[in-house]
Amino acid sequence: MKVIIALIWGVLCYLPTFSQQIEYEKKLNISYYEQDVKTDDYMKERCKLDIYYPANKKNFATIVWFHGGGLTGGNKELPKALQEQGFAVIGVAYRLSPKVPAKLCIADAAAATAWAFKHIEQYGGNKQLIFVSGHSAGAYLGMMLTLNKSYLQAFGVDANEIAGLIPFSGHTITHFTIRQERGIRDVQAVIDEYAPLTYVRSDAPPLLLITGDRELEMLGRYEENAYMARMMKLAGHKNTRLIELQGYGHNMTYPAFPLLIQEVKKRTQEILQP
Repeated sequence: MKVIIALIWGVLCYLPTFSQQIEYEKKLNISYYEQDVKTDDYMKERCKLDIYYPANKKNFATIVWFHGGGLTGGNKELPKALQEQGFAVIGVAYRLSPKVPAKLCIADAAAATAWAFKHIEQYGGNKQLIFVSGHSAGAYLGMMLTLNKSYLQAFGVDANEIAGLIPFSGHTITHFTIRQERGIRDVQAVIDEYAPLTYVRSDAPPLLLITGDRELEMLGRYEENAYMARMMKLAGHKNTRLIELQGYGHNMTYPAFPLLIQEVKKRTQEILQP
């Protein structure tokens, strides 16, 4: 019942607000590493982002969105479902395994998120309203860079400045591609320095975990997220929630997007009007 109510409310939030007459612009293929990467052709190709933002509005929120693809495929995207909602969306590309060790995907994701903190005000956004989200491998990256503060610290950003973390069906154990690089099967769980579960902490940003149906999901994705939710609560985190979208499998972005939009709008209101 809670999921049904959340979905109905999310759909209402998902509908564009035409009365605001907001105009939107896109800037494409922006390099997000501050240092010169011209000597690395693969970084030059992959380490880019697109930004979609309100052109005639100020102080807006921003979603940094990481695509899925198992850390081996996919490309940056600006999901249509997140457009015309009054906030900015940053779609991030990152390097992929096997061209690079999968662990470098996390560093790229952190660099892109740091870019958002350092540059979003130039577009009219509010750096207090930067949210991190993504699907599958992208969700994993978002959790790693948010929960393990060292990734953003390397770029001079405090991960606790993230307004909210909303991963869609992400690994909370070590990602299966990182395990495959070590010759470990995808059904053999590992929790080490590349597992979000290693970094449960009480002072993390608000966390909304969204998965598909436990009987339809990839591997044990629901159970991993349920364990993450439990451990965060036991660690003293006061704002961890878990939503299971019954009837949906791993590709559960369609019903999850309205929940993401709802969360961003709710948190934005809480931050701007405490």
